[in-house]
Amino acid sequence: MKKSIIIPTVLLSIAVFFLLSFSEKEAAIDLSHYKITEKAYLYHVPTKKESQQVSLLSSTSFFNIFLGKTFIGFKEALGFNESTGNYASINRYGYLGKYQFAATTLSLIGVYNTHAFLANAALQEKAFIANTSRNKWILRRDIKRFVGTKINNVLVTESGILAAAHLAGAGNVKKYLRSDGDFFFKDAFGTTIHNYLKKFSGYDTSSVTPNIKAKAI
Repeated sequence: MKKSIIIPTVLLSIAVFFLLSFSEKEAAIDLSHYKITEKAYLYHVPTKKESQQVSLLSSTSFFNIFLGKTFIGFKEALGFNESTGNYASINRYGYLGKYQFAATTLSLIGVYNTHAFLANAALQEKAFIANTSRNKWILRRDIKRFVGTKINNVLVTESGILAAAHLAGAGNVKKYLRSDGDFFFKDAFGTTIHNYLKKFSGYDTSSVTPNIKAKAI
């Protein structure tokens, strides 16, 4: 009977000893540098309406590149207008790529393989530069003569002329300018030279070198 009492008593004493040892160690630890300021607890929980607005925004695509009136801004705006910037685009009339080139226009600047053209974004950018250079050479006298004047209440600028030439061809832009806007042109989608003169007015295209022999390749 005595043994059964002694053994539990010893075990209980050992347990009390260990508990007191741990409590003394914990009391000795300084936790003051772990304190959190009241500001840490200040946070905003979005309302149901705010959550719905964020959800709506995240599922919407934006074209939000700000390039101003630079030449890069000019070609990106034109490319977006033509195909929403899609290098692989082919419209129902067979116009190709980001800038919607006709195969006949591509052949003038040295591009004959339209499949390779569609798969090569760098080549499409070179093609745009080359074609713009050709158009600027063809229209060089008209640029000098008409820039700064108004036709059909639209201020004529070099970038507007070059954009219109991309749409309608340099020859048709010559006819439009020299007829003081009486010559009428519109493409299959109803876009006119007047539209492009206005929409792409005022960009800096001074870096484009006039060159009738310009090639993309």
